[in-house]
Amino acid sequence: MAPHDNDFDKDAGSGSASQEKFVFPRWTNWLREASAVAALGGLVYAVVLVTGVFSPENSAIGYAPEQPVPYSHALHAGVMGIDCRYCHTSVETAAKANIPPTATCMNCHKTVRTESPKLELVRRSAETGEAIPWIKVHDLPDFVYFNHAGHIQSGVGCVSCHGRVDRMEVVEQVKPLTMGWCLECHRDPEPNLRPREFVTDMEWVPAEDPVELGKRLRAEHGIAPSTDCTTCHR
Repeated sequence: MAPHDNDFDKDAGSGSASQEKFVFPRWTNWLREASAVAALGGLVYAVVLVTGVFSPENSAIGYAPEQPVPYSHALHAGVMGIDCRYCHTSVETAAKANIPPTATCMNCHKTVRTESPKLELVRRSAETGEAIPWIKVHDLPDFVYFNHAGHIQSGVGCVSCHGRVDRMEVVEQVKPLTMGWCLECHRDPEPNLRPREFVTDMEWVPAEDPVELGKRLRAEHGIAPSTDCTTCHR
């Protein structure tokens, strides 16, 4: 075979390989870089979305749904000084703080503001026995177990978790109620401890050094909050 024939074959083979390498047009090369940027950007966006938008600190604090009856805690618990336990009767003895039955409302409203249009639903509930559809404000996930009685009996004031409810026209969530927030208290409960007789007193202030008081109450009552997962996740 002539030398120039071999050269021809090499050139032909090289051209064929070049054509096989560039299957797509050269301008499509930028798609590789664009895909990498999009993937990285999507990951960052997902992290920001989950930790920012959906975190309880941002999605739950300030939650104050309009209730079917415009009940003012500022009036009842604040101005009138009605103790929390008058309505939430089970808070000292049960895991859940009960929603007061209509009969509790009617103890007063049989004779007070009997014609008020704001209380129409209360009167109808008393007549029919149908419960008022109150909207829960402090709503923990189903996989979380929380015992109100345990905290109240340990001397944790209502205000520590619910804020100054006695100043709220509409009850709102003021604490994050996150696992991290709960663990902070379980690891260092002393700042939130008070004598048991003052747990529902929203205006209570310690007459002694709060740090020393907390230490003394913790020792007296043998308070040792667990940080084990099974304490709240059962």
